[in-house]
Amino acid sequence: MTPLADVRCVLFDLDGTLIDSATDLGQAADEMRCLRGLPSLPDAAYRGSAGSGARGMLKVAFGLTPDDARFAALRDEFLRRYEQRMTHTTRPFEGVEALLAALAAAGRTWGVVTNKAARFTLALTASMPLFGTASVIVCGDTTPHLKPHPAPLEEARRQLGLHASQCIYVGDDERDMQAGRAAGMRTVAARYGYLGAGACADDWVCDAAIDHPLELLKWLGCP
Repeated sequence: MTPLADVRCVLFDLDGTLIDSATDLGQAADEMRCLRGLPSLPDAAYRGSAGSGARGMLKVAFGLTPDDARFAALRDEFLRRYEQRMTHTTRPFEGVEALLAALAAAGRTWGVVTNKAARFTLALTASMPLFGTASVIVCGDTTPHLKPHPAPLEEARRQLGLHASQCIYVGDDERDMQAGRAAGMRTVAARYGYLGAGACADDWVCDAAIDHPLELLKWLGCP
């Protein structure tokens, strides 16, 4: 038996794990730079911080942290701009659609647990047909807590009527591994994702690590 062969449901992080949204996130922030007379930055400058959402994008674009007096107003502007363009270039990572089809064929359910607010998550997933087969979608404001708190994953498990041992969580940030373990689930690091600026997935405590979405099938014992 492969290490995760008894899993009934695979829960995924969204940005950096199922979908590549880095360009839309980065360009929303870069528009703000350019409007203020600052030079444009390349997409690559934003990519490593995409998993941190507004906080990460404003850090790259303006060097701001949440304790800066200007942060709240710029965050609100960023979110408005991102909402207007969040489906322009965002796509599933190569291999994700085949992975989800294989999970369905093997009788495994799947779902999403993300820190992205419902305002963005539900509109974005509704725009992409592959999310029509998701059994659960838990957003950043579904519970009072964000990952690495286990509450969002516990809520997904509750909605599915499953025990934590029957679920795994796949994500591209150390917070995902921490949240999964705290919820009693096994975890898989998606090393192809954003990882976080300066992060190394090999340092995370997890049950498996993959460099391509389809590698998950090997760990699950799927054909």
